[in-house]
Amino acid sequence: MNFLSRLLPASKFKLIISCIGVMALVVFSGLILFEATKAEVAVTENGEKQTVQTHANTVKELLTELGITVGEHDSLSHRVNAQIKDGMHITYKKANKVIVKVDENEQIYFTTKDTVGEFLQANGMRISKHDEASHKGSEPIKNGLTLTINKAFQVALHNGSKKEKVWVTGGTVGELLKRNGITLDKLDKVKPAKKEKVTEDTPIKITRVNKDLKSVKETIAYDTEKREDSNLEKGKKRVISEGTEGLLVKKYEITKENGKVVNRELVGKNVKRESENRVVAFGTKVEQDLVTLSSSSSNNSSSRSNDDSGSSSSGNDTTAQPKESSDQVFTMTATAYSADCSGCSGYTATGINLHANPNKKVIAVDPSVIPLGTRVWVEGYGYAVAGDTGGGVNGHHIDVHMPTRADALAFGTRTNVTVKVLD
Repeated sequence: MNFLSRLLPASKFKLIISCIGVMALVVFSGLILFEATKAEVAVTENGEKQTVQTHANTVKELLTELGITVGEHDSLSHRVNAQIKDGMHITYKKANKVIVKVDENEQIYFTTKDTVGEFLQANGMRISKHDEASHKGSEPIKNGLTLTINKAFQVALHNGSKKEKVWVTGGTVGELLKRNGITLDKLDKVKPAKKEKVTEDTPIKITRVNKDLKSVKETIAYDTEKREDSNLEKGKKRVISEGTEGLLVKKYEITKENGKVVNRELVGKNVKRESENRVVAFGTKVEQDLVTLSSSSSNNSSSRSNDDSGSSSSGNDTTAQPKESSDQVFTMTATAYSADCSGCSGYTATGINLHANPNKKVIAVDPSVIPLGTRVWVEGYGYAVAGDTGGGVNGHHIDVHMPTRADALAFGTRTNVTVKVLD
């Protein structure tokens, strides 16, 4: 101003000052009017709200002023060509990129949803309770999020004799068994193998294997042994001893698959009892029938005994000494037997039928001591004929025949019995 006052006259200087003042007032008033004509708009950008004053005519102009570029997938509450109005509220949200992998198939999405669950619902995707997802529905969406979904499918499972279907999202057979709490014993088998991948079209078969040991008793058949007997009339036979079956115990390993026997293997055997041969004597004697001689001798002895004593219902005095002299007198042990038993043939070694003649006085002897067919007198028994042999009758031992088992038991075993050989 000092510069202008020195160059210009005072009147002109005052005029210029007045003009400048007027212009300044006009500019100031214009500024006030400009500011007064701005619209007040609320803008929410990605959840953050701000209020702006703007002379922009359209939403696009306002967003440009704010440095906001609306992308193809972004969300905008108004059209970009919408006119700006005072009090308007504009909402803008930038879309996030989401990568979705379903059973190894990948697809890219853009979304403005806040959570995984909202995103799935908006895009018509459903996750069942059997599916597996990398993120929960409540988790927030972040740009670049990768959502992995393994869809479940059913697999036929044959667990021994039990059949069922189980849900699985892949993995190996071993992993499927573990998830379902299925364990395998040492001998069990599974197909496909535990390391194989699970597929929808391949059933899983578990074979339950059990092995048990079982003992089985079997009889051992006896053989028949034939012996010639010169004291037995030719054409006749006599059972010396009945055969006895042996006992064999076999041990088998039984393999069962799902409860059914698939293999039976012999792993051991043990003979518990040996068999004993059946011994049969076949007569070879062609001389006069010993039975006739024995019967005759016995009858003669009985007659003589009756004549002498007149006692005993069998015609045989068991106490009186015989009148006949004897060159051979023995002191022996005497036991008793009876043909009155189950399985007994009733025939003696000399062919006497004791079943038909239960009261016949017959003793079993060792033929090397007292020859068969010999007439004898036995202390406490009386007159008899040596008409039989026995497996336990050896040396100075005789076995006297009694009509019944009760009689034989009553006789018992007697020692120091006098036996006289009469002829």
